[in-house]
Amino acid sequence: MADQPNSPESSSRPDSREPNWERAALERIALAAVKEQRAARRWKIFFRFAFLGVFVLFAFALIDFSSDSKFSSSGRHTALVTIDGEIAAGVNANADDINTALDAAFDDDGTAGVVLRINSPGGSPVQAGMVYDEIRRLRAKHPDKPLYVVVTDMCASGGYYIAAAADKIFVDKASIVGSIGVLMDGFGFTGLMGKLGVERRLHTSGENKGFYDPFSPETPKMDAHAQALLDQVHAQFIKAVKDGRGKRLHETPDMFSGLFWTGEKSVELGLADGYGTTDTVARDVLKAPDLVDYTVKESLTNRVARKFGAAVGGAAMKALTAGGASFNLR
Repeated sequence: MADQPNSPESSSRPDSREPNWERAALERIALAAVKEQRAARRWKIFFRFAFLGVFVLFAFALIDFSSDSKFSSSGRHTALVTIDGEIAAGVNANADDINTALDAAFDDDGTAGVVLRINSPGGSPVQAGMVYDEIRRLRAKHPDKPLYVVVTDMCASGGYYIAAAADKIFVDKASIVGSIGVLMDGFGFTGLMGKLGVERRLHTSGENKGFYDPFSPETPKMDAHAQALLDQVHAQFIKAVKDGRGKRLHETPDMFSGLFWTGEKSVELGLADGYGTTDTVARDVLKAPDLVDYTVKESLTNRVARKFGAAVGGAAMKALTAGGASFNLR
């Protein structure tokens, strides 16, 4: 039976009575091909720009923007060096970079004086001691160029160790100052291991080689030795503060106990000399309001490498050193 003109079967096929239906079909196919080519071209352009962006970032990362080089400024000015964050090797506030900046600041003929701006909870006694000694050396070498510390939020422990070498210390009334003490911290897992049925097997070639192992019980001998080490470093810290502050200190029984105080109280105790900011010290004390920043800036390359290394190895290192002993002025 022949298809009826209005049946579904006949409507689904090209109508031979419809003129130029072949041309319409070809036009639709051609239009779809053009759209596909345009889309492909857009993606090609996108990937080219993306590759160019990655290349520019990579080239930018290879440029060293650090300010380790010494330079001379034009005119009389106040030199600024900033210590921000934990004081330790391998971080922004490390002794090598701080001392490099201080050397450049003092060596500049235009420097009227140096402002060391500190915002730090402390850190390594070795790193802090290196900066302290360098400040004392530079002050002896350049007696006509004073160094003043300006405390922002915090100048505690290792930060104050460094500050004690300054000619004067200026604070805000609400700054945190002090914490003159030393700590050795870690964790012990012996109780937990016993509950879990885990046995620690440690073999050493010296009876004290496993000192402060987090998986071994602490002994009276270990405790006494650790305390002796802490007391010795603490004595070094106290001497540095007394040598630096001299008769300005109004010593109290708890001054060297590890306590910390507000900036207001620190002025009363002689731990600080008065109130001030970077700008007020430069303008009113040194009479050289123009500031030149000598702080060593970490290059983008080093910053990326450090963050990548920290991301990859940070968790593992924390797990490995969780119970290890280290001295900290914080």
